[in-house]
Amino acid sequence: MKVFVNIVSYFFVLLFVYAAISKLMDFEAFQIQLAQSPLLSAYANFISLAVIIIELIIAVLLCINRTKLLGLYASFGLMIAFTVYIYLILNYSDFVPCSCGGILEKLGWTEHLFFNIGCIVLAAVAIFILKNRAKTERKKLQYALVLIIIAIGSSGLVIGLFLSSEHIIKKENNFTRRFPPHPIDRPTYLDLKTNSFYFAGQHGDTIYLGNKSAPLIMGTVMPNFNSIKIDTLKLDDMTLPFREVKLQVNYPYYTLSDGHVPAVFEGKFPDKTAKLVMRDQAYFSRMIMVTPHKSIFRGQSTLTGENIMGLLSTVPKTQINFNTTFLEKQIDGVFDTDGSFIRDPKAKKIIYTYFYRNEYRVLDSTLSFLGKGKTIDTISKAQLKLVTLKDGTTKMSAPPLKVNIDQAAYDGLLFNESNLRGKHESAEMWKEAKIIDVYHYPTGAYRYSFYVHHNKHEKMRSMLVTKKYFYALRENQLIKYQRMR
Repeated sequence: MKVFVNIVSYFFVLLFVYAAISKLMDFEAFQIQLAQSPLLSAYANFISLAVIIIELIIAVLLCINRTKLLGLYASFGLMIAFTVYIYLILNYSDFVPCSCGGILEKLGWTEHLFFNIGCIVLAAVAIFILKNRAKTERKKLQYALVLIIIAIGSSGLVIGLFLSSEHIIKKENNFTRRFPPHPIDRPTYLDLKTNSFYFAGQHGDTIYLGNKSAPLIMGTVMPNFNSIKIDTLKLDDMTLPFREVKLQVNYPYYTLSDGHVPAVFEGKFPDKTAKLVMRDQAYFSRMIMVTPHKSIFRGQSTLTGENIMGLLSTVPKTQINFNTTFLEKQIDGVFDTDGSFIRDPKAKKIIYTYFYRNEYRVLDSTLSFLGKGKTIDTISKAQLKLVTLKDGTTKMSAPPLKVNIDQAAYDGLLFNESNLRGKHESAEMWKEAKIIDVYHYPTGAYRYSFYVHHNKHEKMRSMLVTKKYFYALRENQLIKYQRMR
């Protein structure tokens, strides 16, 4: 019996020492793997060190006769914790990550679960054999009670960490991203022949493209995704001093607008001639059509010079309303509130995302404020250096820290291209791909992140999301990925 106890003890010594050394030899990779854990992401720094230290301490305890029993109890507790962790992964995780490496790298999570259960049984049997000198039933019950208490304590600790980590990651994120396997996959490519196209709208999986170089050209890509159809739109007044005409399609309606003129034209397919519906009433830097005959835009207040949001209605008559409080001033009300806004075509909501701070705000088609959320980075205040010139204009005196770059939305999910690297993320990967963070914007919860890889030096410049697909523009290509989540 003593031989059995020694065999079990040295088995655990070998297991824990090998595991600890493997983690230490590639500690950064171990931390990154732990950070991608769907259960313990928020505590990756602490747990990565704690597990290694505990494994080595247990190995030492098992090598000393006087502390062997304590080492077996600790082995039992640690294997219980590992087993509960795997059980939670398999049954309650948002996704199942890749299995860990090392001596057990060929095993899947289910095989790991059974291996750990076997280790728990070995530790328990060894403890009872080591204490077989207990003659009374009371003593034997005491040892059994200790094992039960250890099992409950280890399980409770892991479950508590899991629940706490879930809350932190989804509600109070400490800038730890989750990368589930293959949230987008199976890319197909369409050559557009030019890099001047941009996303103008969608209707199901029919994609409409505008063209920066030729503003009246509209490209249409049908769901079969095998070609682009080119149409030329017309304006009923071509005499205006256009500078930057932008196309928006909310099929069958569309708008062509230029905030520098300012002017807005509206049309309805199949008619390809858009009619002037607004002229000189409000300058704007960006506009999107939210419903037929209604568009939301961002302009500047004539009183304060600060950014404000406006609503243009063209039926039954042209009318403009402003919301002067939607954008929250931190410094100057212009640069610090700069950002982009997009429409969720399914939920019919507008999401405004600041460029220079970790916040997005939601409004409806009437300019009513619906709520706000935070991106998972920690930049809560715009980091800008501004200088006022002699003529009274304000300029940036240093390059700003840009937090958020581009967005897309569909059915309550906000897809945000981040400009900041999170905890435990590879610097090399940031050179090879764009990072997209996904949020459930009605609740403000962070969901997951994924990479959109470059093709050498060609990077994604814009994105669009539908029910089944994630679309990206990259140089001359339109890429369609299957959404797996």
